Amino acid sequence: MNNKTHGLRSWIDELNNAELPAMAVVVHDLLRLSQSTTASVRQLAEVLMRDASLTSKVLRVSNSVYCNPGREVVRTISRAVVVVGFDQVRMIGLSVSLLDGLLKESPREQLQSLLARSFHGAVQARNLAQHVCQQQKEEVFIATLLLNLGELAFWSRGGKPADELVGALADVSVDREKLVKRMLGTGFDQLTLGLLKSWNMGEIGQLVQASQAARGPAAIAVALGAELADAVAADGWTSPAVQALIEPIGSLTGLPPEEAWRQMLGSGEEAVRIAGTCANSDLKAWIPRTDDLPLDLSDLLQMQRESSAQEVRPIVPMDDAPLLQPDLELLKLSLQNLRLMARMPTDVDSALSSLMQALHRGAGFERVMLAVLAERQSCFKARKVAGKGSEGWLQGFTLPHDPTSTLAFARALKQRSMQVVTPFELADQPLGDLLLEQVGEGAFAVAPVLAGERQVGVLYVDMRLSGRPMADTQLSVLRKVAELAGLTLRRLSQG
Repeated sequence: MNNKTHGLRSWIDELNNAELPAMAVVVHDLLRLSQSTTASVRQLAEVLMRDASLTSKVLRVSNSVYCNPGREVVRTISRAVVVVGFDQVRMIGLSVSLLDGLLKESPREQLQSLLARSFHGAVQARNLAQHVCQQQKEEVFIATLLLNLGELAFWSRGGKPADELVGALADVSVDREKLVKRMLGTGFDQLTLGLLKSWNMGEIGQLVQASQAARGPAAIAVALGAELADAVAADGWTSPAVQALIEPIGSLTGLPPEEAWRQMLGSGEEAVRIAGTCANSDLKAWIPRTDDLPLDLSDLLQMQRESSAQEVRPIVPMDDAPLLQPDLELLKLSLQNLRLMARMPTDVDSALSSLMQALHRGAGFERVMLAVLAERQSCFKARKVAGKGSEGWLQGFTLPHDPTSTLAFARALKQRSMQVVTPFELADQPLGDLLLEQVGEGAFAVAPVLAGERQVGVLYVDMRLSGRPMADTQLSVLRKVAELAGLTLRRLSQG
């Protein structure tokens, strides 16, 4: 890959010289067959049999327990059509050619995590399309899978520029979109549409664009499928973001909430199973499982109601105002998610969302902030926040950083340990008054976030909305979450 590649046209030319068009030809021909009402088994076999490895993989998937529970031996494409079905064989061919085509080179973690999300979203979207636009279900599948084609292709064939971007994105204080445009000379969305056009897949490009404005049933299915997969990957199946999608999915499909929830879970498990057979890489490990989730939506909604009843109230508490309480089940799920990310990180935003959820709703800290070192480590700035009244920190919180200072923020990094600060400790400290102006009076704790030897920043937590003391168990969670955050960011910086 040419290190001097810069700009949309330059990147399209580079990626089109990296063997990806061969994959695009197979996808285009299989998509053309899906749009034809007279497509024959012979035509399907001709497309698949151009590539012996593709044929072999399609047959292997067709013999899997998931696709062929009767375990009838399948040795030819025509027999696969009889046993598995024409549409299913065509879908297997599309999936295999796309997944293997992108994963052909040594796959980096950014590619695997994004491709897993894209594949999960594609399965969700296709199953939604069956309710509202049956004839377009395969176009919906492909459009959702290729919604992030520009980024997928870059991580697949980007070479040294991709390595450099991985390192740059490990800095949690940067604006991801602006950084990508500066380093590549174009955005991933523009690269997606440019590649689709160069591959003669303009109709898919139109559906991708329509999904951004959610125009029409097919476009809405694409948008909802992708949004659901992203939300599940970021915060797990029980997160508010996932549960908020039950209503729009039910509205699109005409399903009552219970059935919409079951379809979401069923599609998620289907994605895990298909990814486990269609891809050489272990993509299924990147899709959160549904095994431990309640199929009965009423149980899950009850959990939500209990959680909502504990939401943070105004800073001056009312006598009858319910107080935020730790959600142990959510904490357990969030910590599991963080441990998985520490081993197989997805992206910075997903990691930060998980750690915020673990500390705020899981451990029950009323306000949480990740304050990162910015502007050449000269100051702390808020990168991610959670809790009532914390939103203003994203624009307003700035604290100068002096490595020799005794202020808890600097001390936590210098001593590489959590610091618990009482209301009286800030009175005579330099910058103490400035900190009090921004976060208010009361006790707080900060824990260092360290990506190996690199100082990222600190996690700040408090219970100032209610004035309750921080429990030892809460502080133990803070220490653990800060450690996992550092491990995850270190892995992300290594690519």
